[in-house]
Formats: sequence, C-alpha cells, structure tokens
Amino acid sequence: FTNIINALQALDKTYTNSEMVRKILRCLPRSWMPKVTGIEEAKNLNVLALEDLLGSLMTHELSMQKKDDDEENEKKKKKIVALKSSQTEGSDDEDDDDDDELAFI
Repeated sequence: FTNIINALQALDKTYTNSEMVRKILRCLPRSWMPKVTGIEEAKNLNVLALEDLLGSLMTHELSMQKKDDDEENEKKKKKIVALKSSQTEGSDDEDDDDDDELAFI
C-alpha cells in the first residue's frame, strides 16, 4: 500500500491521511469486520494516523495468530482413549461367543 501511495505521489496524485486510513479499512477481509467496526467507533478517522492504524492492525493479527496456535496446541494435547483387550483361556464355544461380541463392537 505504501509503495502504491508513494508511486502515486510521484505522479502528483496525493491522498489525505484520512482517505488512506479509510481505504485500508475498506479493503480488509470479512473476518476483520469486528476490528474495523471497533476502530471506526472508537477513533476519529479524520485524525487517526496511518502508522497508528497499521500498528493496531498488526497487533490484532498477532493476537489472532497466537489464539489460533493455542487452539491447535489444545487439539494436540487431547488424549486418545483406547480399549484394552484381554484373552482368557477357555473352551472353543466361549471363544466363538467372544468373537461374535467383538464383531458387534
């Protein structure tokens, strides 16, 4: 974005700070809408510095990434439960019954 703005300034097309802030907020994906709404309601976009906006968005991005990493780690920590089987010695009829019961499981 900054490179584009600088190139446009070289062509004598300038944007105000307010216009740049609004353009960045408009181009963010839908998943960022709660953050955009919060910024629009909490801050005066006419005086909000572009650097402050970018800092706020970067901080939000890092916190979202940390939350995603934490959720991924929690999934890995979940234990897998397995049933333990044992065999007892007995007659062949009991083995057939056990096999039938195992087939049902």
